[in-house]
Amino acid sequence: MLPMEVPLSYLGPSVLLLSPTSAFFPNIWSLLAAPGSITHQDLTEEAALNVTLQLFLEQPPPGRPPLRLEDFLGRTLLADDLFAAYFGPGSPSRRFRAALGEVSRANAAQDFLATSKNDPDLHFDAERLDQAHERLVGALRETLVAAQAQDHALARQRLGAALHALQDFYSHSNWVELGKQRPHPHLLWPRRQELWTLAQVGDPTCSDCEELSCPGNLLGSTLLTSGYFGTHPLKPPGKCSHGGYFDQSSSQPPRGGINKDSTSPGFSPHHTLHPQAAELALLASIQAFSLLRGRLGDGGFSRLLDITPASSLSFVLDTTGSMGEEINAAKIQARRIVEERRGSPMEPVYYVLVPFHDPGFGPVFTTSDPHTFWQQLNEVQALGGGDEPEMCLSALELALLHTPPLSDIFVFTDASPKDAFLTNRIESLTQERHCRVTFLVTEDPSRVQGRTRREVLSPLRFEPYEAVALASGGEVIFTKDQHIQDVAAIVGDSMGALVTLPLEPPVMVPGRPAVFSVDGLLQKLTVRMHGRISGFRIKSPAGVSQDHEEDLGPLGHTRRFGQFWLVTMTDPPQTGTWEIQVTAEGTPRVRVQAQTSLDFLFHFGIPVEDGPHPGLYPLAQPVAGLPTQLLVEVIGPGSRGSPGDPPPHFSHAVLRRLPEGTKLGQVPLEPKGPAERGLLAASLPPTLLSAPGPFALELTGQDGGGQSLHRAAPQPCTVAPVLLELSGPPGFLAPGSKAPLSLRVASFSGSQDLELRTSVHPSFALTSNLSRARLGLNEAAWGRLWLEVPAAAAPDSVVLVTVAAVGREASPAASAHAFLRLVVLAPASQARLDAPAASASALPAAHASALPAAHASRPPAWRAAAGAAGRRAGGPGWGVAAALLLLGLVSC
Repeated sequence: MLPMEVPLSYLGPSVLLLSPTSAFFPNIWSLLAAPGSITHQDLTEEAALNVTLQLFLEQPPPGRPPLRLEDFLGRTLLADDLFAAYFGPGSPSRRFRAALGEVSRANAAQDFLATSKNDPDLHFDAERLDQAHERLVGALRETLVAAQAQDHALARQRLGAALHALQDFYSHSNWVELGKQRPHPHLLWPRRQELWTLAQVGDPTCSDCEELSCPGNLLGSTLLTSGYFGTHPLKPPGKCSHGGYFDQSSSQPPRGGINKDSTSPGFSPHHTLHPQAAELALLASIQAFSLLRGRLGDGGFSRLLDITPASSLSFVLDTTGSMGEEINAAKIQARRIVEERRGSPMEPVYYVLVPFHDPGFGPVFTTSDPHTFWQQLNEVQALGGGDEPEMCLSALELALLHTPPLSDIFVFTDASPKDAFLTNRIESLTQERHCRVTFLVTEDPSRVQGRTRREVLSPLRFEPYEAVALASGGEVIFTKDQHIQDVAAIVGDSMGALVTLPLEPPVMVPGRPAVFSVDGLLQKLTVRMHGRISGFRIKSPAGVSQDHEEDLGPLGHTRRFGQFWLVTMTDPPQTGTWEIQVTAEGTPRVRVQAQTSLDFLFHFGIPVEDGPHPGLYPLAQPVAGLPTQLLVEVIGPGSRGSPGDPPPHFSHAVLRRLPEGTKLGQVPLEPKGPAERGLLAASLPPTLLSAPGPFALELTGQDGGGQSLHRAAPQPCTVAPVLLELSGPPGFLAPGSKAPLSLRVASFSGSQDLELRTSVHPSFALTSNLSRARLGLNEAAWGRLWLEVPAAAAPDSVVLVTVAAVGREASPAASAHAFLRLVVLAPASQARLDAPAASASALPAAHASALPAAHASRPPAWRAAAGAAGRRAGGPGWGVAAALLLLGLVSC
């Protein structure tokens, strides 16, 4: 229970504390080992939730009633509810929850990565408190610089690492045992004074304890200390251990330990103080989020956590002389999107434009201002020319590096790629960024201006586009000049938070029907087809049909633009099983999409049960031969169903091999944690993990009305041939420095002969001592890379290092990629956390925020107290003046 006598002014501006529900262990998977513990994931999400709600209360939404605190008291707080209250009913929280998941997984990864799990400086262990403090502040500084450089993926990674260390301080040190009821006043700030009176090497701190639970083993000292773990470094005589089953140092006198990671005495000798440590860690995490909000402003903080229901708008434009119609089409669609969504929650939050031609590409243009974007786009002209092909994939790579995750990227071109060698890397980057790429290709043999020698080019020259589209969940749509403006309308449609409905069979066979399921949570159903199509027929569950000859039929409205067909169904679509049959030369492309209030996010992980921090080691993708868990997070207001009806639920995950769509298995989904959290888990089947390659993920179940429920992941996944881990240096990069990087490659599916290829953006010098690896089953190889940062490197910039492991005898598709983002800090950046906080600016509708719920397994009890906002004397200024509210943690 949080002591209500804590002076409110010390917490900063308008702090809201919502009751946590579930450690200091990594994530929800850890609760299998220590039920009732509070995890790093819980602390991170709760803290972000508090600051997000505070932001919403202080910045009323334009055109909507302000949020009221009393509306959130006495009930579990969910991200979907916050988004509905702030942005309007049905506003999707998908992007925000995905961003928060990035932070939480980066936090948990600190306990699993080989380069971080045993480093005492990253966990406040082994009395290395000053060193750990320096690393914590450095991680926060990198978070700030990365966010200001608009690399929010890196900012979330560094924020997760910073929060892990911050939270560990309260569990691994004796701060709680010293009787402290507030977070450390100087832990988040560059050193302006000593952390505390620290125990020295010769100061004994613990007595011997032979029991699992050691409540009285700390000596009566006022010195600040922390426990030693394992054998690196060795525990000096008289010092405390971390403690627990897996701590080798705890068997050496003095035995026992002092960690408060969990409620289990087998893992945590000071388990009885776990709730107190969690309370302080939560308060400190709120301070960290509030610090970042003050430094970044409300708009920058909202972009850090993607606190918006809207997507970004990203164009890659071929600007050679033959592209006039395509460029005009892009301009028309951009103008339409900006005008239709201006001032609404769905107004794009970020704009990206990358031109390319022959032989150049770029520069990339980014902005958050629609007027500035329109001006820049309006200056693009179709000039010059040259023989096909063009540098399309290089331009697309630039766009991927600067476009926020979960975005759509649209490529307008009439040429094949000159840089097809980038295909594999672009495929992996689209999946790492979770971005979908759609190519709009104008193939018009009658047009000769600006393009020559078209007839001698390979008919397979567009295959790299097909490969990237398949890997990203996008499309390649061929059209002609006279149709490009109509076909380009899919740009606006694709940004409407649509889901793609799975077809059965997944690959259309001309003349053979395919079926798809429509449930009661879908609306604005569309079917789009392209290819050499001569006819089609769509049949509803009631048996009503409409074919290609009916522009306005009993089911909806049909439009045709050359080889592209679009059928918009009348709302609401009938629930049940629909059928579609297409007559065409070759294989037609068919995509069924709809808007929905029910969707899902997912990630993968490896259960770790035999170490000091049991939990789920997060993976970017499954690895062949490595038993892997699928974690699903159900999102959207539709996940709770209509009043009086049972809630919809997903019961199984279906896995299909791509591109042929062969079913590899169907596995049951098991609920994890409280029901309102919407977490499901399944073990991936051995048939999927037996070999590397792409696969599709689908979820099945029932909606509240008993109809079949079917959703597909927006992007394919890939089983990687090997596990590839790339880790950075212990600190940030500095201009003129040479930084060591660590590389680990491991095989779990038999012998591998691998070539390891590296690249850097921007083009810094990179050397490696591991260019080839021959591995047997369950074998691993370690390598060291050296990154040379030029003295002239731009300060406060981001560097991306890529390593690809490619089979020397396998097909080029059998590869694995690891991406590492690093920040180059100028010396002046080191003082930024100490600078006066920027005042919070008004929050535009498109930049507001929300957080996943207080995930209580029992209804929380609430208690509120108010006080004047102020600053602790000599403490940090938070830069936001407002009434201070505190929701206490009350046991039920």
